[in-house]
Amino acid sequence: MIFNETKSPLIRAITKDGSARIFCTDNTAIVNKVCSVHQPSNTAAAALGRILAVTSIFGVMLKNKDDLVTIRYNGDGPAGTIICTGDYNGDVKGYIQNPKADVPRKPNGKLDVGTLIGKGNLNVIRDEGVKEPYVGISPIINGEIGDDITHYLLTSEQTPSVCGVGVRITNDNVTGAPVCTAAGGFILQLLPGADEAAVLKLEKNASSLSSVSSMIEKGKTPEDIVAALFDGIEYNLFDRIDTYYKCDCSREKFSAGIKSLGLTELTLLLRDEPGDIETSCHFCGEKYSFSHKEVEKLLEELKDKYRKKLEERKKEEAKQD
Repeated sequence: MIFNETKSPLIRAITKDGSARIFCTDNTAIVNKVCSVHQPSNTAAAALGRILAVTSIFGVMLKNKDDLVTIRYNGDGPAGTIICTGDYNGDVKGYIQNPKADVPRKPNGKLDVGTLIGKGNLNVIRDEGVKEPYVGISPIINGEIGDDITHYLLTSEQTPSVCGVGVRITNDNVTGAPVCTAAGGFILQLLPGADEAAVLKLEKNASSLSSVSSMIEKGKTPEDIVAALFDGIEYNLFDRIDTYYKCDCSREKFSAGIKSLGLTELTLLLRDEPGDIETSCHFCGEKYSFSHKEVEKLLEELKDKYRKKLEERKKEEAKQD
């Protein structure tokens, strides 16, 4: 399902001389959905929100409408594994293994996303409809996301880039729940044959830019951020895309997941669970309930499948004899 209230703009632009291209998003609404679904700590919300911004951008870089991209952070910090998936339209979903995990703020008062994530590797998995998806692996540089992705793009995809991401989180005065006041990110990439003068201007503009989250909190749009990064350089704005928090879970998929447990696990599940079998989606929180009769039917279907495989094997063995 697509959560319409999560509509978040993403824009694409390129310099007129073809030296660089940029993708920029304000994903504040998406991060607020993440806060309502996962009820994370403030730092966990910031980590997930930053990775979701990058995932949206990676999504619109895909070539075909059925392609998917997944960014997986495998850090040794208290956050555990973080997984975000995006599609061709820039729609995303995200999951954090330990949403309540938190760490003290940095001395400057900022959320310490790097310590929450820890050291390890990040994977970028592109499923482009071929037999095996492309998997890029890169070390986590500092866990702050922007530097990690910049390093990944340079070393794994040989694309000189600058990634900036930010999330600002406060707490509801009544409930204390995390609320996102501003979130977004950009990826600026140099293209082959980039003009040296343009590169110098881009470097100067990027170094003097305020943080993405502070700009968005002050009312700046993705167009404003792009204009600041391309200051003094002529460019063309491609388009403005509405991206959403989107989950493709379904009862059918969870049914298949239960069946994948196998004969032994399903038999034990029926024995140990007296009531309905309750499941829920890690990404959107949607709940799916299966009665004992439904699970028994899945078990019988699995038994039939194994019987057929056994019969086929016996036939093959008989042919060989």
